[in-house]
Amino acid sequence: MLCQNCQKNEATTHIKRIVNGETTQAHLCSDCAKSLGYDSMFTDFSFNFPDMLSSFFNDTALASLGAHTLRCEKCGSSFGDIVRSGRIGCADCYETFYDKLLPLLERVHGKTNHVGKIPNSFEEIAKEEKSEHSELETLRAELDEAVKAQNYEKAAELRDKIKELESEGKTDE
Repeated sequence: MLCQNCQKNEATTHIKRIVNGETTQAHLCSDCAKSLGYDSMFTDFSFNFPDMLSSFFNDTALASLGAHTLRCEKCGSSFGDIVRSGRIGCADCYETFYDKLLPLLERVHGKTNHVGKIPNSFEEIAKEEKSEHSELETLRAELDEAVKAQNYEKAAELRDKIKELESEGKTDE
């Protein structure tokens, strides 16, 4: 779509205004949008991740960035670098700055351990697998007892049941 103002360039800015119930739309190129004053319209909405991250730290945490600075042995990042950039330097930084990052992670996420979520359709499968697994464990324990008691007929029956359950599990995968 061409710019409605200059009729030359491709329209990249789309303005929709509703005044007293009447809707007007303008499709402008970037040059015309700037000349009509629409270039600085969204500057207050810019997203600055480092500023957001540093807002989660209290003044005491920021004050602790004093003279003796702890640095990550692997990447050399300090906690101050993390706060200023909004980025963790490497995986080792999580261990190095654990005490300082833990309160931040709790504030941001509400928890520090990922629990995850299992879809409803998989809950039944998980229950079946768990029951099959516990059944196999029970049969193996009974097999051990039968062997210890030298009841080889029962041990053979249990062995066959175990093999049958294991083969059913292998064909499902």
